[in-house]
Amino acid sequence: MIGKTVGHYQITGQLGKGGMGEVYRARDEKLGRDVAIKMLPEEFARDPDRVARFQREAKLLASLNHTNIAAIYGLEESSGMQFLVLELVEGETLADRLKRGPIPVEESLKLALQIAEALETAHEKGIIHRDLKPANIKVTPEGKVKVLDFGLAKAFAGEQADLNLSNSPTLSNIATMQGMILGTAAYMSPEQARGKAVDKRTDIWAFGCVLFEMLTGNAAFSGNDVTDVLAAVIRSEPDWEKVPVRVRPVLRRCLQKDPDKRLRDIRDVKLELEEILENPSEVPVAPAPALKPPAKLRLMLPWLVVAGILCAIIAGFAVWKFTPTEPPQIVRFDFELPEGQEFSDIRYQALAVSADGKQFAYSTPKGIYLRSVNELSSKLIAGTEEDTRQPFFSPDDKWIGYFSVSDRKLKKIAVNGGMAVPLCTVSDFIGANWYESNTIVYGQNPQGILRVSANGGTPELLVKAAPQEILGRPSMMPDGKSVLFADFGGSGRIMVYSLESGKCKELLSGTSGADYLPTGHIVYGIGSDLFAIPFDPDKLETGGERIPLIQGVYQRQYSISRTGALVYILPTNLNAPSERTLVWVDGNGKEDPLGVEPKVYRYPRISPDGTRLAFSLSNANNGDVWIFDLARKALRRLTFGEKNDIRPIWTADAKRIVFCSDRNGNLEVYWKAADGTGKEEKLASAPDRDLIPHSWSSDGKTLVINEMVGSNLRWDVGVMPMEGDRTLKPLLNAPYYEIQPRVSPDGRYIAYTSNESTIDEIYVNPFPEVNKGKWQISTGGGDSPLWSPDGRELYYLNGDSVMAVAVETRPAFTPFTPKPLFRGKYVDADADSSCPWDIHPQSKRFLMMKELAPAAASQAGVPRKIIIVLNWFEELKQRVQKK
Repeated sequence: MIGKTVGHYQITGQLGKGGMGEVYRARDEKLGRDVAIKMLPEEFARDPDRVARFQREAKLLASLNHTNIAAIYGLEESSGMQFLVLELVEGETLADRLKRGPIPVEESLKLALQIAEALETAHEKGIIHRDLKPANIKVTPEGKVKVLDFGLAKAFAGEQADLNLSNSPTLSNIATMQGMILGTAAYMSPEQARGKAVDKRTDIWAFGCVLFEMLTGNAAFSGNDVTDVLAAVIRSEPDWEKVPVRVRPVLRRCLQKDPDKRLRDIRDVKLELEEILENPSEVPVAPAPALKPPAKLRLMLPWLVVAGILCAIIAGFAVWKFTPTEPPQIVRFDFELPEGQEFSDIRYQALAVSADGKQFAYSTPKGIYLRSVNELSSKLIAGTEEDTRQPFFSPDDKWIGYFSVSDRKLKKIAVNGGMAVPLCTVSDFIGANWYESNTIVYGQNPQGILRVSANGGTPELLVKAAPQEILGRPSMMPDGKSVLFADFGGSGRIMVYSLESGKCKELLSGTSGADYLPTGHIVYGIGSDLFAIPFDPDKLETGGERIPLIQGVYQRQYSISRTGALVYILPTNLNAPSERTLVWVDGNGKEDPLGVEPKVYRYPRISPDGTRLAFSLSNANNGDVWIFDLARKALRRLTFGEKNDIRPIWTADAKRIVFCSDRNGNLEVYWKAADGTGKEEKLASAPDRDLIPHSWSSDGKTLVINEMVGSNLRWDVGVMPMEGDRTLKPLLNAPYYEIQPRVSPDGRYIAYTSNESTIDEIYVNPFPEVNKGKWQISTGGGDSPLWSPDGRELYYLNGDSVMAVAVETRPAFTPFTPKPLFRGKYVDADADSSCPWDIHPQSKRFLMMKELAPAAASQAGVPRKIIIVLNWFEELKQRVQKK
């Protein structure tokens, strides 16, 4: 071919020969430039269907335009020959360079970065290389990488179907046959070697193989023949000791045999490499080979080593035998969240410690942060920036599982970050435990306790929740035969379920949380205190006295490792609520202060006649209901007691105040004459839930109540008639929560906040027949709905914005597009789960609360400190001995 002219290309030399044809150097006589010509095999050119398919693929490949990708100029035909016109890249292939041995670490990483850049560009266009290897990577004399033959493996072989593993996995001269396993054996991913469908993770595997070879000079997987190589790819591990320590983690994640565990995006690899290269001095180099001792010494060396080992063993045994063992020292220290960080929804588990006790993770609105006990700061796990909650570690501490609120999925991610792997969909997630058999058990409301493979799949229901039960925070016993979990419904209890017998029984009541320890104890919470009690995992029974452990643990926020490390969240000074002022705000956002003294105002409600305000005033110990006369500017107290009397609302005739109180434990509903005369009367109570009054029907004959089922895990809405039998009946009780219910002025509709779409939004249903219609009012989040006095508008809060929605109620309910009314920094529903504002019945002015010092107040009562206790089991043993 050399010296011949094909089309307007004059062949000047041969560059190579392989399964996908011969490659020549040529001169483009039209454009006056040197190019590479790849002549396609003759049997390929004789197949019209394959040529047509190749032409389609070539058009897509020609769209790749990147400095690290060798360009495809065109696919042409001359004298019956099909050939590709390619960019001519001067220099040697990476395969040629590796013949001289490993490449220095920093140079290897810089070359790898360029390869990753090329892959990223291709993957963004949906193009997979499928045959990445050193022979397909050229390095110019200036050190620039050019990746060759992008996507040509697929273009040659077409779509893979029913791949035959009996075929050779290398691209030899029979590689043009359809059904061929693509790629070169030593760089094939396991799924490629098995003939399964491939995606961009196959390129990430090959990239890992190439980087391993650059760093070590040896192939990651090798053998005497193709069969040996494939067996190594599928079953063996590379020699990780040869890889620099700093690079090892990212390389391991590239070479995970299970594609679901492998990094899913080459961009994540690139970011890791860039971070390593930012501190090149920290990249360890391979140790220099040791000098060989003289021949005689080499013969004696094994015997000397054996003798030395025996002496050391004997000496060590003697020291151990006669030296008393010192128990490990208990170490305590704390970690305070840095400025700008805060925990995610603290009602759910926000904290987890690794199995080895060397690191812990905590969830924030910005993602999951990881901190080693040996370091001073935490770092964000890249890839968890979505709304993530309730982290938990894998048994080998290489993965973190978590709940993604944004798409309601249980996911896992490598501890060093990367691409999150979805495992299954979860409606309402309540804690999880990942145990040794690569299985995750988790709680899901309202179903119960389920388990799913840590590789993903269809969940299996283990324990079905009964009505009013909210099951969660499960942990598997070490033998895998039973599972311990908590029931957060009612007053709380700890349950155990035997997988062998299928029987479930109650262990403890009036508790929260449940964790089995290797010391043979169950740890559980009562209020803010932790206790332990002996537990027999064979008989599934507790025994002995309970042992007090830790006081002042914030809302079940603790985690214990199998090695005895304890981490828990410490409450802040909850007795220091922030002071607020009250202001009127008109529809344009103009403020008019009420002129009241700053106090800890909460839950403001305006009387139906517009003359008075009712609210709670809190002090360091409790809260009471107070009434403020707007005309006389007079403040007087309505309730008296040592417990909390909170969340007042007026009756329709403005003669009574309805409120809730925790004077008997759970929140119960009471009412009292607004003028202070007479006694308080209890209206409603329930032993297994908190009841909070929120709204009235328009005729004043039905009270609408929020029911908190369990420990802040689900809110329902119920109604109670005030005439006849005052029995509380369910109104809204879906698996998600419904809060802040408000009945419209005409009594025909009820507005409320719900998280059924994964974020808080405003909804409206007919009232009282809520099943006869439903409308979503907000579209970008919202809470705390208020009706205008005439019922023609619905208002709600969205961050700092007050939103207004015009509505028509006749002949049918019709909401219009929400529009911002005004903006301002006011107390929101995150601070008060009840509606933190109200509207005047005549003037249509809004009553808002403003923090006296917003920056400081935002942290009042919000926990920010994590306590870490190492070797905590020693403390547990000491307490057991004292008992």
